[in-house]
Amino acid sequence: MILAIATQKGGVGKTTTAINIAACLASKKRKTLLVDMDPQANSTLSFVDPASFHLSAYDVLVDGINPEDCIVPAGVPNLSLLPARLSLAKLEAKLIGELDGHFRLKDRLGPLHQLYPYIIIDTPPTLGLITVSALVAATHVLIPIQSSYFALEGTDDLLETIQKIKARPNPALNLLGVAITLNDRRTTLSHDIQVQIRQIFGDKVFRTVISKSVRLEESPAYKESIFTYAPKSSGAMEYEQLCKEVLARE
Repeated sequence: MILAIATQKGGVGKTTTAINIAACLASKKRKTLLVDMDPQANSTLSFVDPASFHLSAYDVLVDGINPEDCIVPAGVPNLSLLPARLSLAKLEAKLIGELDGHFRLKDRLGPLHQLYPYIIIDTPPTLGLITVSALVAATHVLIPIQSSYFALEGTDDLLETIQKIKARPNPALNLLGVAITLNDRRTTLSHDIQVQIRQIFGDKVFRTVISKSVRLEESPAYKESIFTYAPKSSGAMEYEQLCKEVLARE
């Protein structure tokens, strides 16, 4: 499975979902690669110090460096990381006009899939070339949607992009599901938004809902996933359940 975590809204728990699903898969003894394609590099910073590596996803895609030479251990058994740097922000300008621009990530990840049965791609919160490249490379896409008033804003554009990619460059792409994130169980609004999301997406919505959690916000600062930082927290239990659903749907 090559799973892209994609949304065009920032601050909805996209990176939190990417790092914790990857860590959970690794904890289940599944060899996993987390590919950070977000120029903000938050997935990278959640596991490693930027001073500890020199090569990144940018070097793989622009300079043709062997991705195996860029992969670093994430400090979690069975989990490796293809890190990002801010230089990824220049990727679109570099690849514009290149005939294989949208396919380059797919080509580079292809040989890695034999080494890593599970590849999780964290994408930027835009629908630019990087996100499109991730969707072209992926077998599945997971969309995190925040349980808030503006939750569904922009979702139509993302779904339209997914349909266009299924129509031409990647017919094998499947919408694995929609994960409701940052849910505040104390408010009526959150409940109403959940109902609305489930009406629109039906059985594509995962049963597990990820609640707002201080522990989930804190764990990346300590270079840990929620499973080692606060293994008994609600966040750990919820991401464990979400990971089980991901595996069941695969």
